[in-house]
Amino acid sequence: APTVSSFPLLGALGDDGSVPPVEVGGPASQSEYIGDGIINPHPRFGTLTANIRQRRGTKVNIKVPLFRDHDTPEFKDFGAVQSGSIDGCCGSDAQRLWRYGKGDACEEEHGKGYVTVGCSTTSLDEANDESTGMPTMQKWLVNVQCAGCKGLFYRSAPHVIVPDADWPRNGDVVIGYEIPDTPGWIRLQNGYYLPMHSDDGSVQFLHKVSQRAQAQNAEMKRIGSSTPVFLAKGNETEDVASLLGGTVAVLEPDASGDSEEQSDAVNGSKHKEVLRAAVHMDAMAFGMGCCCLQITFQAKDIEESRFIFDQLNVMAPIMMALTASTPILKGRLLDTDARWGIISESVDDRTPAERGRVDPDAPYDYYNAHGQRRVYKSRYDSISTYIYQGVMARGQDTGGLANRVLNIYNDIPLEIDEESYQELRKAGVDPALSQHLAHLFIRDPLVVFNGAVEEVDDGTQTEHFESIQSTNWQTVRWKPPPPRNNPNAPHIGWRTEFRSMEIQLTDFENAAFAVFIVLLQRTILTFDLNLYIPISRVDANMQRAHSRNSAAKGKFFFRRHLAPLEEGDDGYGVKYVSMFEKAAIGDYGGSFNGQEDEEDEDGVSYNRRTAPTAPGSEEENAFEEMTMEEIMCGKGNYFPGLIPLVRAYLDHIGADSASMERLNTYLDFIERRAIGELVTPATWIRNFVRSHPEYKNDSYVSDEIAYDLMVACKEIGEGTRHVPELLGDVKIRPITTDGAYQTKLDSKRVTNQRIMQLLQRYTRRQSVFDVDFSSDLAKFADLDADSDSNTARSNAEIGS
Repeated sequence: APTVSSFPLLGALGDDGSVPPVEVGGPASQSEYIGDGIINPHPRFGTLTANIRQRRGTKVNIKVPLFRDHDTPEFKDFGAVQSGSIDGCCGSDAQRLWRYGKGDACEEEHGKGYVTVGCSTTSLDEANDESTGMPTMQKWLVNVQCAGCKGLFYRSAPHVIVPDADWPRNGDVVIGYEIPDTPGWIRLQNGYYLPMHSDDGSVQFLHKVSQRAQAQNAEMKRIGSSTPVFLAKGNETEDVASLLGGTVAVLEPDASGDSEEQSDAVNGSKHKEVLRAAVHMDAMAFGMGCCCLQITFQAKDIEESRFIFDQLNVMAPIMMALTASTPILKGRLLDTDARWGIISESVDDRTPAERGRVDPDAPYDYYNAHGQRRVYKSRYDSISTYIYQGVMARGQDTGGLANRVLNIYNDIPLEIDEESYQELRKAGVDPALSQHLAHLFIRDPLVVFNGAVEEVDDGTQTEHFESIQSTNWQTVRWKPPPPRNNPNAPHIGWRTEFRSMEIQLTDFENAAFAVFIVLLQRTILTFDLNLYIPISRVDANMQRAHSRNSAAKGKFFFRRHLAPLEEGDDGYGVKYVSMFEKAAIGDYGGSFNGQEDEEDEDGVSYNRRTAPTAPGSEEENAFEEMTMEEIMCGKGNYFPGLIPLVRAYLDHIGADSASMERLNTYLDFIERRAIGELVTPATWIRNFVRSHPEYKNDSYVSDEIAYDLMVACKEIGEGTRHVPELLGDVKIRPITTDGAYQTKLDSKRVTNQRIMQLLQRYTRRQSVFDVDFSSDLAKFADLDADSDSNTARSNAEIGS
């Protein structure tokens, strides 16, 4: 069978959509397009389908932008294609963005047949554009105007003062967000809380200010208000002194729309939000019926697993775009290339109130927070917080910081279950990990089995935890070890699962990407690389990664400097130069700031421990927009590219020639796809449909086209059809049944005498015989570079 992300006609065939035919609808899904009979018969999956629908209060609402071709009937009443061509996108080099999971307002105004989409512009426009549906934290000026008041004490929870912590004084700037279900309070980036005003509302404590405002005192820089999360406009900044002097207005809600943020949004990207026809789907099966490529890494300890979790989060949208393979669903060509948002909407069980809509049925007696807590993402989405705590960078006092989140790249609101957070903190779990776990527990369980509630001992089993953990489907998943029920049980350590990649048409492609992400993970650890960018920019990348042909034409936010910067002088003042830039110009002497070899007692480097608080540069933003080619192959002399870094790692470990031959084939293939010489499976599938003689330029994928597409995909995967635009000069060795299954894996018991004979034969391999025996085996090790069927793993999303 072909390894495709999804069956192109799912939900388009009515009662004839399966063999044998299944009647559309049923009590679990209540779908208009598919029948319950296609759901896996295990009770978990039908229960998931029904419970998601029931908790949400309606059927799930999946609306994906429809691809607009010359004769697509849904667009007959639309004006001329805005970009001037079918393949254009928003004009210039911008990408059309599907705001998945954020379409309620469009649904209320236009119905299920339409979806509002946007266009990528500049990072400043996207950060200030509320239409993106991606909220970020705000900056607040502390200015307590009462006799003798010098500032505010931090709170560990609303109304719970922390008197022994350092605290923000009048004139300081803090970073945080308003808590919708606790009016009058903000939760800070560092995990503490502050009141916005006095109890009676007569004295305002906090004032929202421009995101360009930067604290000038060293204390606030130390605790995180000087941060790369918020972008400067050019080289301008607004200091606190000018804010207090009144020369820069404090931002207040302005009905006239004249505030800077509002005008940026209007003049930047907001006016480019447009209405598009949508492909509508209404059941979990449309998303969870997709397939993907997932890799799980075991770390040496808990801290390494947390660090690699953060780093791989940044790579999730990049690798999804590079492996995109989902341009068709429900018999229609989509204007997107990837599956993630489809699955996100297919399991979105948030109540209307949790989605920020009017909810006449709230509160709900048995829901978490009564179903009224504002929740910004579906339970299947990108992560919302980094989890590696780290330490403060050199020269910054670390006293009094043990009780706060240090990572300066967490810049989006993070909903947490306060009771869970406090319980974890009392148990000694650090703030960064506590808030991650407390965020998981804002969700309700979706499946509970009879006999597995009170009967489960939480002191020795993790079944209740996994019930929540396994239904928080995120781009990266942090996986604690399961309990060992006896001394002989296998030891499974701290793991990180990478979940965003799309399934490919061939085993070779799947193996190439599986191997690449493994090697990249080892490269990051070995070379002490730092990929941190603000989480809001990772979320922006997730939207961009869905865009049609984003691997070839898109741009993504990525960290400029993967290694620490060295301060120097270029004759005009301070100049910061990266290790890679110095190496490129031949000016690297083998040490960097005297910190290269500094390690703690666990062998963890200083650079890794300070990565969450390393701003990237004092003179410019820590990140910028890069093309896929630049991310993978390098940009300028300051960013070497991920593929050259992986090659350097292989050189460092002294990989043998046989392995290098295979690995170079993989890396060459990925490089050619990154620079656009080879297309993604999504682009190839789209081109196949549009060039089919039966295609009517109407965005419909007919039965005949779908059949021919599946046959072609099968032939590509089995090596009987070569597609150079997809694979280049890589030839897939044909997969046949010749010689298969001739030797059964017999389990019939043998005599002890036979066992001894076999053992004696193979213990002889320690002698000269071993050389000859190994040489004979080597003949079979020289496999064709394309037979990689045992090296890649393809998982259906639903079982993960």
